[in-house]
Amino acid sequence: MASSVAVLSDIHGVLPALDAVLAEPDVLAADAVVLCGDLAAGPLPRQTLDRLVSLGDRAVWIRGNADRELVTLAGGGDTKIPDPIAPWAADQLRPDQVELLSGLPLSATLEIDGLGEVLFCHATPRDDEEVVLVDSPLTRWAEVLDGVTAETVTCGHTHMPFLRLADRRRIVNPGSVGMPYGTTGAHWARLGPGVELRSTAYDVETACRRLIETSEYPGIRDWADYFVRNPASDAEALRVFSPRARGTNAT
Repeated sequence: MASSVAVLSDIHGVLPALDAVLAEPDVLAADAVVLCGDLAAGPLPRQTLDRLVSLGDRAVWIRGNADRELVTLAGGGDTKIPDPIAPWAADQLRPDQVELLSGLPLSATLEIDGLGEVLFCHATPRDDEEVVLVDSPLTRWAEVLDGVTAETVTCGHTHMPFLRLADRRRIVNPGSVGMPYGTTGAHWARLGPGVELRSTAYDVETACRRLIETSEYPGIRDWADYFVRNPASDAEALRVFSPRARGTNAT
């Protein structure tokens, strides 16, 4: 049983944000670092994956929709990703990195002190891209968690941190390390024996300069300005996500 687990999601190839989180004392001391998907689709995909691999056996890897789509793009397929950085990022990956992403599981479970069995996924336990939000109704949560026995479920995907109950089940979203919606900083969570939503402050201007200097993405200046320096608000994100969060039980 793990006594302390750090949960990192939606890094999106923003290595300066990742490095800031990995330097946190509570992350360094964690028994495991759970990576809840969407790891490399961004400006420094190779370097980000290499940094995560360096965590060794402490890392628990989970597939996000962007990871799956990078594999498809790297193999010459098409996806519905509208962001042009994704095809570019797929072309940057080495064959061993494509193989790594292609083998990631949809979910994982860990026993954590004080919490018992915790299920980790990217979007929901059954799908890597469907949307549930902090204000989704209990019927929607019951739908996406059908058959799940764990009392705590940790998911990412929407880039907005929250902690809520859904019919006695604890739902944790750590937010996004690399592309936060709502505020700047790198968001993550610490589990065991309770739940803490954490935010690591880092020098955004230095991070943007580092991305511009080291990423070969042609649109890196605009990308860094939009996603790192001036992230979308939670209100903007909710307007986009809410229509996708209604599910099959919506009326």
